[in-house]
Amino acid sequence: MKLCRVAGASGPVYGIVKEEDEVVALAGDPFGAHGEGEVIGRLADLTLLPPVIPNVFYAAGLNFYHHIEEARRKGNMKAVVPQRPDIGHRANNALVGHGADIVRPADFEGRLEYEGEIVAVVGKTLRRASREEASDAIFGWTLGNDVSAREWQHGDRTMWRGKNSDSFKPMGPWIDTDAQPMGEDLSVIINGVVDSDYRLDGMIYDAEDFIVEITRYITLTPGDMIWLGTDRTAGMQVGDLVEVHVPCLGTLSNRVVHEILHDIS
Repeated sequence: MKLCRVAGASGPVYGIVKEEDEVVALAGDPFGAHGEGEVIGRLADLTLLPPVIPNVFYAAGLNFYHHIEEARRKGNMKAVVPQRPDIGHRANNALVGHGADIVRPADFEGRLEYEGEIVAVVGKTLRRASREEASDAIFGWTLGNDVSAREWQHGDRTMWRGKNSDSFKPMGPWIDTDAQPMGEDLSVIINGVVDSDYRLDGMIYDAEDFIVEITRYITLTPGDMIWLGTDRTAGMQVGDLVEVHVPCLGTLSNRVVHEILHDIS
């Protein structure tokens, strides 16, 4: 099942993407008993939202060897191979869907970078999960772009704006509950040209590792998500069309625009 979330006349609506890109309404609980409702429309004619809004939004930092080496070459000597599945939080306000703009803040003067990632979506309530239970609790997979304002990220005491500014976490286009992405490549395409490419099975810790570690201390609930890190980063410019692609998950596409400040005086 490809589960999407679209803008409806009275608010967000969950939908199921069918053959020929027809979307039908999901009737019931996406993480529980559900069925199919009426046809909503064609995928190309709908506004796609983030496919889920989590209770808690987790993101791995340094989870690929090349990313760690890259960070050290740029002068971050704190970038070392993690000794356990270490993870942080991100803010829901940063989430936008497929087709939405990535907004470069007007007062940010540094380097805005992409981080193409896969995202595991949790479908069950978990506490102190075994690895088998963690694997069984993965509801599905989607794509994310962990946009990073590097000077803010490294200059602030925390990463509050460098990672969490509005629109900095595009995600989608849908959650695929049948996909098995770990053996595939992830590509980031800028303006139609492949800018980076890496294998997903090269991550240091997988989704199950993070779920087991998180649930030792924190309960996970349906809809919570884990962004699993990247192996390649590079800069984005205003006007760029940035696409994150994994064959079994499709393509997440967003354009970079500059923030427009309105005079309210």
